[in-house]
Amino acid sequence: MPDSLPEGDEKVTAVRGMFDAIAPRYDLVNRIMTFRLDVRWRRLAVSSLALRRGSVVLDLASGTGDLCRELESAGLAPVGIDLSYGMLAAARTTAPLVQGDALRLPVRNRTIDGVTCGFALRNLVDLEPFFAELARVLRPGARIALLEVATPPNPVMRWGHAVYFGKVVPVIGGLISDASAYRYLPRSVAYLPEPEQMRALIGDAGFVDVDRRLLSGGVAQLITATRRP
Repeated sequence: MPDSLPEGDEKVTAVRGMFDAIAPRYDLVNRIMTFRLDVRWRRLAVSSLALRRGSVVLDLASGTGDLCRELESAGLAPVGIDLSYGMLAAARTTAPLVQGDALRLPVRNRTIDGVTCGFALRNLVDLEPFFAELARVLRPGARIALLEVATPPNPVMRWGHAVYFGKVVPVIGGLISDASAYRYLPRSVAYLPEPEQMRALIGDAGFVDVDRRLLSGGVAQLITATRRP
């Protein structure tokens, strides 16, 4: 990844290349750097959908299939979509997988029961068209559950998290995988809008009951909402 944060088409190319490069060791690095908390976060995301068994759920930026496996375990029918061929090639799931752009989903209008997305909002070029695209493909009453990194509200924890996320994680990533990718990770938080702005974007796109839950002291967040009837 470049030292400066890329935008537009440059960002699409950079993000795709980064995830292609880190795909083989992606799961291992995630488990180590989150102390396996990421497993719990995904289970919470899936349970928060509260969908009936057999419901069709798009897992966007599906990566190596972690959320797809959780969705399958819950009796749901996931379809994984990811921009990175490398991630799809490394995926460990029996769910159908599609290479595609989350801003231009290859899905008909109002045909999907739910959407999950794990830690990828900051990697998208623009969130407003992303939420509009979710609203397009989802049935009225459908649910979304979006996981993303966050900043702890407690000052002491915020300081410790900044040190760990900004200094330790790049070292771990560099030892096991690709150093430049894991230097980008803490810097990419700058792409995220403020929480109230995020809520407004989701509400304006056609969702109600927009909720933001901080996880593990605020190092991660789970955003849920329901497609307006």
